This record gives sequence, structure tokens and C-alpha cells, in this order.
Amino acid sequence: MEGIRIGYLPTRRDVFSASEARRYRGIIKEKISALGAKLIDIDDINDEGLFFSEQDLPAVLEKMRRSHVDGLFFPHCNFGTEDLVAKTAKELGKPVLLWGPRDDAPLADGLRTRDTQCGLFATGKVLRRFNIPFTYIENSRISDPVFLKGYQKFLCVCRTVRAFRRMRILQIGPRPDGFWSVICNEGELLERFGIQTFPVSLVDLVDRVKELLRGKPQKFHDAMDRIAGQMDLSACETEDVEKLAAMYTAIRSLCEEHGCTCAAIQCWNALQSESGLGVMPCMVNGLLTEDGIPVACETDMHGAITAVLLQESAGCCSPVFFSDMTIRHPDNDNAELLWHCGNFSPSLAAEGEEKRLGRHFIFPSHKCGTGEWKIRSGEVTVCRFDGDHGEYRLFIGEGRGTEGPRTKGTYFWLEVDNWPKWERTLVEGPYIHHCAGIHAKTADILQEVCKYIPGLQAERM
Repeated sequence: MEGIRIGYLPTRRDVFSASEARRYRGIIKEKISALGAKLIDIDDINDEGLFFSEQDLPAVLEKMRRSHVDGLFFPHCNFGTEDLVAKTAKELGKPVLLWGPRDDAPLADGLRTRDTQCGLFATGKVLRRFNIPFTYIENSRISDPVFLKGYQKFLCVCRTVRAFRRMRILQIGPRPDGFWSVICNEGELLERFGIQTFPVSLVDLVDRVKELLRGKPQKFHDAMDRIAGQMDLSACETEDVEKLAAMYTAIRSLCEEHGCTCAAIQCWNALQSESGLGVMPCMVNGLLTEDGIPVACETDMHGAITAVLLQESAGCCSPVFFSDMTIRHPDNDNAELLWHCGNFSPSLAAEGEEKRLGRHFIFPSHKCGTGEWKIRSGEVTVCRFDGDHGEYRLFIGEGRGTEGPRTKGTYFWLEVDNWPKWERTLVEGPYIHHCAGIHAKTADILQEVCKYIPGLQAERM
């Protein structure tokens, strides 16, 4: 959660106990301070550090904007002030978390000090009046697992929404001829979602690679050492491996120079020509993805967006793998082959699996640059961002690895509860055969993220 900033705006209402609200404000802050995000409180705005007065609203808004918060947490320390919550959320346009600690038993004389749950009902209604999406954690004690899990989930949502809103894609070359399925509307991505594209030509990339091969700076040598340290290179010529190391260095430097958080590359077939480089970039894509810079094949811009959403939802706990949904399992009706030419990150290889840098089996000249290994099993989330006719959806599903026949390239056999349902949804659209997967269960997070991205509808399997 490094870098995530949460506006901490505990709220109370005058007709209930102010002292109890202040006490809970401190208890909650102490608890969540240890959970990873930086809290931006309002302790300097009034003596109580609580949000209850209309007079404080301008100062609260100014501080939250100045602090560039990524989300807003409104713990109701008693009934709360629902109109201030709604006004603040509307002005700032950030993800909103609504929760309050479970109420204590009435006092001996029958009085109640907080009525927190009642206030949550009121605030939820007012947020709806303002058309404000929000995340809710059920009324619970702060030590309950449901609160801790819900708060951490909200932090993941904030991180993913922030990454989506800041996304800038390095587009390396146009889409390959014949790949109509990856056609996208660059202008609409900018207009609807603020997603920027920085295009570079394949000639730009090749020129930079050749320059690196002539100069062989330290970054090039570091890339060579990394490749040699991770996989068996016996099937490829040293000259080709050097081209791959230079390509990795070139793409990474282009992303850094132009502020790009992901990339989409025309991986074939111009790069394989004599005027190109004569190698496949698949393994390079995997190394960059391992670095947290997802690269989508075949200039699939929507695929790059997909990979960033999935990566951030899981907190970069594991590299994403960008794949084709390829064939059904020969024996298991609920299993599918997730495969691509050889771009899954080496760190994902199954235990004991030999990691070979190979030659692409489709091209007659068998160009070097593809990985060949099965990746590890386990629980995974699969998703796909896509759209057409001005409507965008995020396909979200969870499954698990299963055994299946060996194949070329990099691959993973996915088992789900109802593959025919998945297949029909994917074919009927607006999706294609490309998806991204990650070794984590983040479907709940991705579904919540879609609340905060106007124009993006979650489609949960």
C-alpha cells in the first residue's frame, strides 16, 4: 500500500455523546494506522478531529485536495452527519468507505450513546441521493475480521482506481494485419476514461535496440545477466539473446521516458524480418511484466488496460500473465488452456519446470525469443477489459489450476465451476480471446473498482 493516501474523516452528530465519538475516533485511527496507507486526518481543522460542522467543510475539502488523497474513509463514531459526508464525497470524487463500529449496549438508565448503525442507514441514503458510489463494511467491532478484511480490500480498490486513472500506454507499432479483434478507439479511451496513449513505431524501437547493441551500457549487461540467470539459453544463439536484452532495456527506457505504466506491442511479424531484429519479443514481455510494467501482445490496448487493473488489484503480489483462451481440456469439461507463445514471466514457472528460451514453433524460420514452461498451479483471477459501440465491461472470474497435456510456449490449465457459461459470455461479447490472469483472488476487488469508473460495468462469473 506504499503511496496510498486515505482521507480520515470520522464524523459525529451533536445529539449523541461527543466524548464517546472522540474515544472511538482514536481507537479506529490507531487500528488502521498499522494497515499500510498514510492517513490524512483533520486534527488541525478543529479541536476534536471530528467532522460535524458545516463551517469546517471548506478547510476539509482544501486539505484533502492538497494532500492528493486516493480515497475517503468516513467512520461514523456516533450517528454521524450524513449531509457533510455526501457533500465532501461529491466534491472530491474519490472512492468512499462507509462503516461504523458496532454499538455498545444501552447504559444502565436505558440511554444509548452513539446509534452508529442508524446513522449508517441515513448516510447510505444520502449518498445515493447525490449519485455517489461507495463501499460499505457491515456494522461490526473494529477487531472483527470482517472490518479488517473490508478495510484492506478498500485500500486495494483505491490503488487500482488510481492506477486506472493515471494509465498511459506505450503503443509500439500498429496492430498486426488480420487482428481485427484488437481494434480499439483511442480517442474514446481518452474521452471516457482519461487513458493516454504514447505511440512509437517499430522503427523507433529497432533503432534504439541497435544503438544499445553498439554501446552495450551497464543496463544492457544487467539484462543479459538476468536472462542468463533465469533460463536455459542453449537453444538460442548468443547474438539473438543480446538482441533480446537490448530490446528489454529499450522498451523499459521508453516507458520511463514517456511516463508509461504499461505497453502493447506488435510482436509479429515485422520484428522478425531481416530489416527488423529477427527475434520474438515474447520473453522480453514477460520480464517487463515481472517488473510491474505489463506488456500486451499483438498491440492489444484493451489487453494492457486489463493487465494493469489485475496487477494493481492484487497489489503486485505476483506477475500477471497475458494469455489466449485457447482450447478446452480434452477430458475436463470445465477446464480451458490459458496459453501464449512464450511471454509468461519466468518467476511463474512451476516448481521443477525447466525454463528454456526457445524458438517460435509457428514461424518457418523458428525465431528465438519464446519461453517454454508450464506456470505454477493455484487459485487465480482472470479478467478482460473490453468494449464496443461505446459500452465497456470488465469480465471477471476466478478459478484454479489443474493438470492437463503438455504444450509448446508458456501455459496454464484453468478449471472453473461452469466453463460453458464463461465461453458463452466471452463469445457473445464484447470480449475476445485475450485475457490476463494472476495468482490471487481479487474478483471482489475488481467488481468494487467498477463502481468508481463511470462507464465500466462489471460482469462477474
